[in-house]
Amino acid sequence: MEHKKSLAFLPVGEKARVLSVENGGNMKRRLQDLGVIRDTEIGCVLDSISGDIKVYMIRGAYIAIRKSDAEQILLK
Repeated sequence: MEHKKSLAFLPVGEKARVLSVENGGNMKRRLQDLGVIRDTEIGCVLDSISGDIKVYMIRGAYIAIRKSDAEQILLK
């Protein structure tokens, strides 16, 4: 059984691989277009002062994702 955790709780400097994207609709499609698909490695590189937005390295690009959206991305 795989251990699942949310991208929102990935500490700065850590990396993990995507297990799945739980939210549906337009946001899931946007995340997939940005490369957030199963087995993609994501690294957390910056946390905002407010804690609501983090910056992640995804396939060589820096992407800012809101905490509410990052909570829907499960990691293994």
